[in-house]
Amino acid sequence: MKDRVLAIDGGNSKTAVLLVDADGKVLAEVRGPGAPPQTVGMKRGLAVFEALAREAAAQAGLSPDEPIATHTAAYLAGADLPREEEDLTRAISERAWSTTTFVGNDTFALLRAGTAAAGGVAVVCGAGINAVGVARDGRTHRFPALGAISGDWGGGGQLGNDALWHAVRAEDGRGKPTLLLDALLEHYGEPTIAKVVEKIHFEELLLDPHALCPLVFEAAAQGDEVARAQVDRLVEEIVLLATVSMRKLDLLDEPVDVVLGGGVLTNTGDAVVAPVRRQILAAAPLAQVRVVDVPPVVGAALLGLDHIGASPTAELRLRSAYADQSPPTPWNVAVGG
Repeated sequence: MKDRVLAIDGGNSKTAVLLVDADGKVLAEVRGPGAPPQTVGMKRGLAVFEALAREAAAQAGLSPDEPIATHTAAYLAGADLPREEEDLTRAISERAWSTTTFVGNDTFALLRAGTAAAGGVAVVCGAGINAVGVARDGRTHRFPALGAISGDWGGGGQLGNDALWHAVRAEDGRGKPTLLLDALLEHYGEPTIAKVVEKIHFEELLLDPHALCPLVFEAAAQGDEVARAQVDRLVEEIVLLATVSMRKLDLLDEPVDVVLGGGVLTNTGDAVVAPVRRQILAAAPLAQVRVVDVPPVVGAALLGLDHIGASPTAELRLRSAYADQSPPTPWNVAVGG
């Protein structure tokens, strides 16, 4: 069997799978729903991964009775602690998609997608928020990324939930006036936020905080003080994640790649990226701050190619397959900071 890598980027909102050969040629590419096993349960999560892996195999023309790949590189949201990585590695290995399997947090795939160097720092801000740092000597720095219990703040879910919180308090008098109130009333098509809260409570309305997140940036772009404070805090958290990782790995005074990814960072133009870049460079003048320009699943595939000892030309070929893809369409906002 010619060496192949099965790469899985298992995010909160979607799952992407690539099957590539040892030369970096894309044999199959499929996408499906987000199914982090820690969120949806191991059985359901693995069922989604299984279906997508088999779909990729069929797309590549493989017979059902042959191994899908030499190596599986699965980088998953929610694989935040060593115990979780071990459990997932065991469960995915039992699927027998490949001879070897490696499971890691999806932030490592983002880092590899954004740099060809041996190390760097990556911050993802999408549904949630997380960061990882890798020094050139192999040392790593990670955060537990378990939510509020591990000190986290940020991500689309956080911004959306906070938008509703501020709108409620603006309407009942406990908080400052904010454009978020009118924005959420229009979003839900209800006359009052009190009615929105009542319907959410009785499960007559779905609370999707990620859908509310763009409203925060729109209000901030219009000069809303409350929304602006949310965006400023998000910038502060992203900068903290990056600079703490750099400090822990002694990288503040070294040339280092800082890779930014996730929907909130890639879809908001310069609203977040510009102030983040400026503040990171103030702390680490030699850093190169960039927004990832290929899908994170490419990073998962590159890590898999690294594992099987593929040549540098394989990386070039794989990256070139995505070089002409258009960047994400940004939300229609432009917030200074």
